[in-house]
Amino acid sequence: MRLFLCEKPSQAKDIAAVLRASRRGDGCWVGPNATVTWCIGHLLETAPPDAYDERYKRWVLADLPIIPEKWKMRVKPKTASQFKAVKRLLGEASELVIATDADREGEMIARELLDHCRYRGPIQRLWLSALDDASIRKALANLKPGTETFNLYHSALGRSRADWLIGMNMSRLFTLLGRQSGYQGVLPVGRVQTPTLRLVVDRDRSISDFVPVAYWAIDVQLKHDGQLFTAQWRADPDTCDEHDRCLNQPHAQQAATAINSASSARVSTLRTERVREVAPLPFDLGTLQEVCSKKLGLGAQETLDIAQALYETYKVITYPRSDCGYLPQSQHGEAASILSALQRVDPTLAPLSGHLDPQRRSRAWNDAKVSAHHGIIPTAAAKNLERLTGKHRAVYTLIRARYLAQFLPNHEYDRTQADFDCAGQALRAVGKQIVEPGWKRALPEALAPAKGREAPAPQPLPVLREGLDCAIAGVQLKDLWTQPPKPFTEGDLIKAMKNVAKLVQDPQLKQKLKDTTGIGTEATRAGIIQGLLDRGYLSKNGKALAATAPAFSLIDAVPRAIADPGTTAIWEQALDMVQSGEMPLETFVAKQAAWMSKHIARCSGMSMTISGPASPAGVAPAWKKKRKSTPGKTKAKRAVKPKSKSV
Repeated sequence: MRLFLCEKPSQAKDIAAVLRASRRGDGCWVGPNATVTWCIGHLLETAPPDAYDERYKRWVLADLPIIPEKWKMRVKPKTASQFKAVKRLLGEASELVIATDADREGEMIARELLDHCRYRGPIQRLWLSALDDASIRKALANLKPGTETFNLYHSALGRSRADWLIGMNMSRLFTLLGRQSGYQGVLPVGRVQTPTLRLVVDRDRSISDFVPVAYWAIDVQLKHDGQLFTAQWRADPDTCDEHDRCLNQPHAQQAATAINSASSARVSTLRTERVREVAPLPFDLGTLQEVCSKKLGLGAQETLDIAQALYETYKVITYPRSDCGYLPQSQHGEAASILSALQRVDPTLAPLSGHLDPQRRSRAWNDAKVSAHHGIIPTAAAKNLERLTGKHRAVYTLIRARYLAQFLPNHEYDRTQADFDCAGQALRAVGKQIVEPGWKRALPEALAPAKGREAPAPQPLPVLREGLDCAIAGVQLKDLWTQPPKPFTEGDLIKAMKNVAKLVQDPQLKQKLKDTTGIGTEATRAGIIQGLLDRGYLSKNGKALAATAPAFSLIDAVPRAIADPGTTAIWEQALDMVQSGEMPLETFVAKQAAWMSKHIARCSGMSMTISGPASPAGVAPAWKKKRKSTPGKTKAKRAVKPKSKSV
C-alpha cells in the first residue's frame, strides 16, 4: 500500500481528491492506488520531566538541571485516536510519501511518527507550496527522495530538544527564585520568547526614560499664479539637532519676524528629478502581519489564522508561512492563467486590464533568493470570491494587490525642490507630480478608496523658475516637542523580531540573524507574542503592547545571554550544521545541555524581586505632564500636534 502522510485533515482531503482516494476509511481516505492519512499538527510531544522520574513532579532547585539521557515522546491525549489510525496504516504501508508542510517543522511532524512507530519502508517527499489541484498535480510529478529532506528533521529535533532544556529548566529556576521573594506565579523562560520580551521591556524603558525637548519650525504659505503652496524654514545648522530641528527659540522668532516683514520670497535654486519606484515584493508572512496590523488593525495570530484559512479552506493563496517574498522563475509561466482567473471573477479589477502585462518580469522572480517557500501569492483557483467576506476578503485583497503589482509599470513621479531666499532666511518647498501611477493602481485604495481615509495628495507646485518672486500669504511659527518612541504594536514587534540583527554588534552573528530573518520563524512569531500576552508578561491596550512588572523583573534577572538575540543566531548556526550533516544531532543537544547547566549553576543562588516600572499600554507617562524645554538628547523623530501662532 502506498501511504501519503499529511499534516492536517483539510490538506489530506485536497491531496486525496487529486489521487482519486474518495472512499472514507478509519482516519484516512482510500483510493485504488493510494491511501491518504493525516496528522493533526504534532500527534506526539516531548515527554515532561516527571515522565523520566516521579520526583520531578515537585519543583525543587536541587533537582536542576534536568537532562534526559534518552529522550521520550508521548502521544498527545487529544489526538490519540488519530495516532492509532496512523500507526496502523504505517504498519500496513509498503511505501510512504511524506506530504506534511514543506518546512522544518512539517518534516518533524512526519519523521517523529515514523521513528516512534518504527516504520522502515521506502520514503519519498511531496513538496507543496499551494493546495489547488494544479499545484498538487505538479508536485506529485516531482516527488523528492526522502533522503533529501531527512536532515531537516534532525535540525527541527535539535531545536525542539534545546527549547525543552531551556524552557523546562530555566522556567523552573526563575519560578522558584520568584517564590522565594513572595511571587506565586510561574515565570516561563524560552529561547525565543525571552529575547522577544526584552525588545518590549527595552522599548518601554526608553519611553519611560524619555526627556522631551522643545524645538521650533516655521511654515510659510507662498502664492504664485493664484496657487498656494507651503515652504518650510531652513534654520542655521548651528542651532539644530541631528534631525535638523531648531532648538533655539530666539533664532526661530527672529526668523519668523523677518519673514513676516517681507512681501515675497525669491526662487534661488530649482531642481526637478524623475523618481521611479519598483513594485514591492509579494508578501512573506511577517510583512503581511505587519501590514495587516497597520492597515486593518489585526493581531499577528489573527492574520496568520486568516491566511491559513485562505490557503487551506478557500485555496485562493499559496502556502502562507513563508519567510520569503521572492518567486521562482518557473512560476512565471503560470502568471497569465492566474491573472486571467483573477480578472474573470472580480469585476473591480477591470480598470487594470489595459495595464497588466503577463510578460513583465519584476525583481520578484529570482531563483537565487527563493528559500523553502516562495512569496505568498493568489492561486488560479479564484472562484466564488463572494464567499470571502470581512477580514478574510481584506487580507486576500492585500495579497492579491502585491501580486498584481508585479505586472504593472514602475510608479513614477517628478519631485521638485525649490529653495527660496526671504529676507535673508532660507526656505524650501518640495512638490510631487505623479507621471505614471504604475503598480500603485493595484492597491486596494486605488481600486476602491475608503471614504474619509484617503491619504492626502502630494503638494503640487506651480510653474516656477529661478529668480521668480512668490508672494507671502502667511507665516506660522510652530512650538513643538520631540516625542518618545511609540509602544510596540503586534505588527511592529513582528518587524522588530525579523530585523533584530540591528541590535547585535558581532558582524558574523548580525549576518546570521539577517540570513535567518531574525528570531523566531514566520510560523511561530505570532504564537510567541500571544503566549507572552496569555502568560501576563505583556498587556494590550487597543493595538499598543506594554511589558508588565514581572516582565521587567525577569529580564533583569535572567542571564544576559538568554535574553540576547545574538544567542539565537549562534543556535541557528549550529542547527544549520545539523541540517547540512556537519554536526550530529547528539553533539548539538550535548552542547546545549552543557551551556544550560552552566547558567543554572550561576543563577541558583541569586535573589530576585518581582517589581518594575511597567504601566498599562496607553497610560500617559510622567514626561507628558512635566515637559522640559532644556535642549538635550532627542530620541524620536515625530513631533506632537503643534501649538501654532501666526506672526
